Amino acid sequence: MSGRTGWSLGFAEALDLPLSVDLRTAARAFGICPATAYKLIRLGAFPCPVLRVGGCYRIPTAYLLRTLGIEERPVYAVSLENDATPVAGPRDPHPCVPEVLE
Repeated sequence: MSGRTGWSLGFAEALDLPLSVDLRTAARAFGICPATAYKLIRLGAFPCPVLRVGGCYRIPTAYLLRTLGIEERPVYAVSLENDATPVAGPRDPHPCVPEVLE
């Protein structure tokens, strides 16, 4: 598979998915080949709900992540240790407005 980071879907990559994914991406997330995924759909045994849109299968990402045991998405999907600072946090709603000292 050229142009991909690996056969399996990584944790950070899973958290960066759109609202729904194609069957190949869902199969990668489960660590199965696409042929097995199609077979599971035909048998009605795919591990999460599958939508048929035209001639394609789409899997809602929320169901995919829940089936994988990822109930909540973290606030930051990337590490903040490499000098990356958040723009504004919950305690600093206006980071560009200077504080007035009295």
